[in-house]
Amino acid sequence: MIQKLFITIFLGMGLTAAAQVHHPASAHKDVQPAAACEQAYTDSIHALKDSLFSRKPQGRRPDSTLQRNAMQLFMPLTYYGSVTEGLFTRDRKDNPFLAELMHLYLSRPDLVAGTDRKIRMQQGRLDEIETPIRHDVKLVEKVTGQPAEPQTAPVEIMVLRPNFWTFQGDYALQFLQNYVTGNWYKGGESNYSALASLVMQANYNNKQKVKWENRLELKYGMQSSRSDSLHSVKSTEDLIRLTSKLGLQATKRWYYTVQFIGNTQFSRSYRSNDPKVYAAFLSPLNLNLSLGMDYAVDWLDHRLKGNFHLAPLAYNMKYARMLELSDRLGIDEGRHFLHDFGSEFTVDLEWKLLEQLSWKTRLYGYSTYKRSELEWENTFTFRFNRYISSRIFIYPRFDDGVRRDDHHAYWQLKEFASIGFQYSF
Repeated sequence: MIQKLFITIFLGMGLTAAAQVHHPASAHKDVQPAAACEQAYTDSIHALKDSLFSRKPQGRRPDSTLQRNAMQLFMPLTYYGSVTEGLFTRDRKDNPFLAELMHLYLSRPDLVAGTDRKIRMQQGRLDEIETPIRHDVKLVEKVTGQPAEPQTAPVEIMVLRPNFWTFQGDYALQFLQNYVTGNWYKGGESNYSALASLVMQANYNNKQKVKWENRLELKYGMQSSRSDSLHSVKSTEDLIRLTSKLGLQATKRWYYTVQFIGNTQFSRSYRSNDPKVYAAFLSPLNLNLSLGMDYAVDWLDHRLKGNFHLAPLAYNMKYARMLELSDRLGIDEGRHFLHDFGSEFTVDLEWKLLEQLSWKTRLYGYSTYKRSELEWENTFTFRFNRYISSRIFIYPRFDDGVRRDDHHAYWQLKEFASIGFQYSF
């Protein structure tokens, strides 16, 4: 502490002497006028210029200390302890900035903004910060990357015209064979029978207003019997029937409909041991044209489908090619045609009772003021697999336009069972 005190007193005395040597007038005045300070500062600038560009020590490079003191002169005025110490070293003549800075310290102490000690203290405080600065990081959801753009390749596009037609078909060929010996205790006779059927449909539906349904049904069955001495084979089933229906949609389920039904048979029909012909091709030929409405059925989770046709206005024509059959078919004797008007209805349904068992039914009715016809066709089909099936056909019929039978009146019934080949598409 004593050594520091002596050094401070000595330095103060040296600074005062140095100031008097360079500026004698400053010893008599405490503060120079503003013009004198400005002149002194200008002289300092000139002295800096001379020392940097004119006065260079011989054989040596410009001192880095000289450059550092020059920078201190142009920075905000700060008291540096090295300035006071430099006045008493041998480098005083080579560094004129020391005297200039000391002159500013003594003449304008009000301009001194700080000391080098304060600068070092501030620097020390910054160095003492050891705890790393941490930033609060907020986690955000990961941003999904941009999907890779698919590689493009030329594709040929073919535009097809919409096809509103659908086609369906059902083929069946079934056989029945029965063999009985002559001495069978219950009697009976051997016989063979076969039945072939074909159902084809072509339907048009543009999914907007127009619907056109067409169905062609062909059936023919034969049977042989030893007891029939006149005919080796006889027909058991004979049908040609075309149904065409054109509808214009009224609501979701209802259609305004025009329906045409025409039916006849392939060949002549006989009875056992009887040469009389009971029916033949175009004898009869029935044509029915009706105007009414249709209701589309789609019930029981699409298991029951079909339609109801109700026609308050219908025209019916019956034709007999063979005049000898006219009276039996309900046509006036000696005439080929019968024309009448009435009302007609048709019900066509298909119900899938089980996975292998289905029921198709067709109920047809026509009535005038003079006569009535009612036909109810029922076909139960049990499919063993895709190609083998068994069928039961029940067909009751009522017609009061023909001659009344003494036993069955106007009712007629037909029934058969068969097993054989069946294919649908």
